[in-house]
Amino acid sequence: MSRFKNEVAHLQAHVKTLRMGAVVLLVMALLLGIGWWSAPKSLTIHVPPDLRSGSTRQWWDVPPESVYAFTFYIWQQVQRWPTNGDEDYPRNLRALSAYLTPSCRAFLQQDYEYRRGNGELRQRVRGVYEIPGRGYGDDPATRVRVMSTNNWIVTLDVSADEYLGSEQVKRALVRYALKVVRMDVDPENNPFGLALDCYASAPQRIEAPPAATPAGKAAGAIGAPQGDHP
Repeated sequence: MSRFKNEVAHLQAHVKTLRMGAVVLLVMALLLGIGWWSAPKSLTIHVPPDLRSGSTRQWWDVPPESVYAFTFYIWQQVQRWPTNGDEDYPRNLRALSAYLTPSCRAFLQQDYEYRRGNGELRQRVRGVYEIPGRGYGDDPATRVRVMSTNNWIVTLDVSADEYLGSEQVKRALVRYALKVVRMDVDPENNPFGLALDCYASAPQRIEAPPAATPAGKAAGAIGAPQGDHP
């Protein structure tokens, strides 16, 4: 009889141990589930475009190449009027509002009102593009100034062309110094985590880069008149 009681007690102790183990596993599963649920759904990693050599960065670090690419892309889209500037400009501001700081959005809204009042938008088609030889790869040291881990100043040299119908009414070579800030507040609408903060200084007119002269024509070109660039 004593042997039977000992066996029963042994089995009861084993069941108790199994129950305690199950409770521990359940608690661990709950903790892991809470951690998984609270983890970010996505994480933006900025990788330099030139991958011929290895790169090691902190996950929160934004390389200058990425800042320049973001700035040029968003600014080009803001300034693009495919059919009618009177309608395209405000539509761009609405569509790209997640990529602009509130102060920059208000500044560009005032710019729109000013241009519309002066008749510079109606039926205007506009586009900006990077001047060849004036991009990031040609002079990276002066294109992006790192002010802090959250602030940059990006210099863009672009050509702005405007058309009224089929007639070109403006071509301006402009240097923009644009402020860029980290604004990772709406990853659903702005996965870059960056925003334009408009001008760091007033836009400047610039000269067109000199055209390269073929070696075979260098001697004959001396003293020849130079035509104006369009």
